[in-house]
Amino acid sequence: MSPIKTRVQDGILQVTLDRPKANAIDLKTSKVMGETFKKFRDDPNLKVAIITGAGEKFFCPGWDLKAAADGDAVDGDYGVGGFGGLQELSNLNKPVIAAVNGICCGGGLEWALSADIILAADHASFALPEIRSGTVADAASIKVPKRIPYHIAMELLLTGRWFDVDEAKTWGIVNHSYPAKELISEAWELARLLASGPPLVYAAIKEIVRDAENSKFQDAMNRITQRRLHSVDILYASEDQLEGAKAFAEKRDPIWKGK
Repeated sequence: MSPIKTRVQDGILQVTLDRPKANAIDLKTSKVMGETFKKFRDDPNLKVAIITGAGEKFFCPGWDLKAAADGDAVDGDYGVGGFGGLQELSNLNKPVIAAVNGICCGGGLEWALSADIILAADHASFALPEIRSGTVADAASIKVPKRIPYHIAMELLLTGRWFDVDEAKTWGIVNHSYPAKELISEAWELARLLASGPPLVYAAIKEIVRDAENSKFQDAMNRITQRRLHSVDILYASEDQLEGAKAFAEKRDPIWKGK
């Protein structure tokens, strides 16, 4: 039985992690997830992805410690895209929405942080508890201090304490929260909005954000204006760029072709 379930509709891919009892990720599961997200990245008919967990209790607690005890190495081969198939997947230039339906901790929180927008159920809870099991939340140690205030990030990393969805929203980890029964429908509503938008612009935004992460402002701007970023070069020479201007002038909705 596959550890994930997929649903495809209207250019949207929903990937549901489904590994009872807790949706933990072992090496085999991570490889399956990686291949799934690689296909999403490379399929021009797929425009947006939603990631979530099965059930209402667990989104994902991260690394499967039982599998580790049985021989899965923490530094083993996670497959394409690294742990969970997303956080090291190169050139993923499409929007990804995380719908956090419950407990989201450790590598599960790192998986959620790989998304571009995070929605959560009202009862969702979060933590980076790796310190309690004598290991490091490696991806989170890189990502979290860049996304929320340094001292809050260090508190979460050094104590491993739990925090609720309201605190997650306070620090900007979660965009919006909803009653559990409404979470997936809200995620799909947002995904449909994104799927109706300009895919070449999304690609340019994501590449610019990645490229600029460790760059000086002017250096990043120079790479954009000189069209040294692949997605930006494609966008500036595209039919969609011209269509956007025409639609504005003609006071109509644009028709995006992705070319």
